[in-house]
This record gives sequence, C-alpha cells and structure tokens, in this order.
Amino acid sequence: MTEKDFSLRLARLREEKGVSARDMSLSMGQNPGYINNIESGKSMPSLTGIFYICEYLGITPKDFFDIDNNDPAKIKELVSAAKGLNRSQLEHVIAIINDIKK
Repeated sequence: MTEKDFSLRLARLREEKGVSARDMSLSMGQNPGYINNIESGKSMPSLTGIFYICEYLGITPKDFFDIDNNDPAKIKELVSAAKGLNRSQLEHVIAIINDIKK
C-alpha cells in the first residue's frame, strides 16, 4: 500500500463512519488538522497513530490494510452475526451471498 493508497483508504473509511476529519482528529486527542494532513498526504501517522486510527474506526490494522475489504466494520458485524449459526444456516447464508454477487 502506497502513502496515497493509505490516505485514500483512511478518507473512505472515515466517511463511511460519517465523521469529519476534524471531529475524528479531536476525538483521538490530536490537533484539529491531524486527519486532514494524513488524508491530503502532508504527513503519515506513526505506527502508534495507525493503531489509534484503527481503534477509532472500530477495525483491526489487518482490516485497514485489506483493500479488498470495502467495509471492514460491516464485514466484522456479518462475521459476528454468523458465529451463532449452525452449519446448515451458514450454508444458506453463503448461498444467498453468492447469489447476490452474481
């Protein structure tokens, strides 16, 4: 993932959460322009900063860097809901998902 990809991914995930860059920055205890500076490519977060960003977004760093996962929070919700299903129910859910993807 390039720095530009990182910036775009952060912006998309933040927007999906429905929060402004300024509000996210302040909620994380940073200066008001912190997230905007990352999204505009002016700066990059430290490793600790990446962990705080992911925590704020409610996802893991693995989810953040998995660019094939368009909505990590919803995937996490789906997996959590599926954990209580039996094998037959899971097969039905998988069949529905495969049908939707067609």
